[in-house]
Amino acid sequence: MQLSTTPTLEGHTIQRYLGVVAGEAIIGANIFKDLFASIRNIVGGRAGAYERSLADAREMAMEEMAEQAAKLGANAVVGIDIDYEVLGQDNGMLMVCVSGTAVVV
Repeated sequence: MQLSTTPTLEGHTIQRYLGVVAGEAIIGANIFKDLFASIRNIVGGRAGAYERSLADAREMAMEEMAEQAAKLGANAVVGIDIDYEVLGQDNGMLMVCVSGTAVVV
């Protein structure tokens, strides 16, 4: 499955558009990650635990989207958009949403 944020795939002609597909992943903020991220913010630097969690959530959402596209008979998804949204009253969860157009190239 080819995945692209561009509306076309260079060197390929889109034969059929099969519809919009999406994937979501929600991750919760872990109290230990929060503690270490707070310390990291004070002393400077990157919050590696959060970065890994975000990367994992993005990958899960992309896999879900690719699975939906495959069920439609697609071999590519184009025009992918990635969004991040904080959920919960105390901002304790993060949702990663991806969407794109399933196509046959």
